[in-house]
Amino acid sequence: MTETPEVRRVQSDSPWEEQFGFARAVGAGDRVHVAGTMPFVGTVLYGEGDPYEQAKVAFTNALAALGEFGLDAGSVVRVRIYLTHTRDVDEVGRAHKEFFDAARPATTMVVVSGFVDPRVLVEVELEAFRASRGA
Repeated sequence: MTETPEVRRVQSDSPWEEQFGFARAVGAGDRVHVAGTMPFVGTVLYGEGDPYEQAKVAFTNALAALGEFGLDAGSVVRVRIYLTHTRDVDEVGRAHKEFFDAARPATTMVVVSGFVDPRVLVEVELEAFRASRGA
């Protein structure tokens, strides 16, 4: 994988990254983009049937990727949340507020027909801003 001073990629323990050829997060210039992140640790799904717990795990995993760049929730400027059921909006929104209430990023929730694993109820993406281009 080609790296430059302006572009850095980090991987996680997700088996899909290797299988499908993507990075968990990519820092490019003053932005860090975190790929769609589900509530898995390795191959183990957390919070099966519980959208609140799934959202908490997904946000934790996505923020861990940002941590590789020295960033945290305060650096997040955009969140995209994908849900399989509108009934889960309040529970997932509650988890979002716990992580991002102080930062108040631009956030979108979208209901989708499903994910690669049908047990998944929530997937999240983050975009962060870093003032310094080092990291």
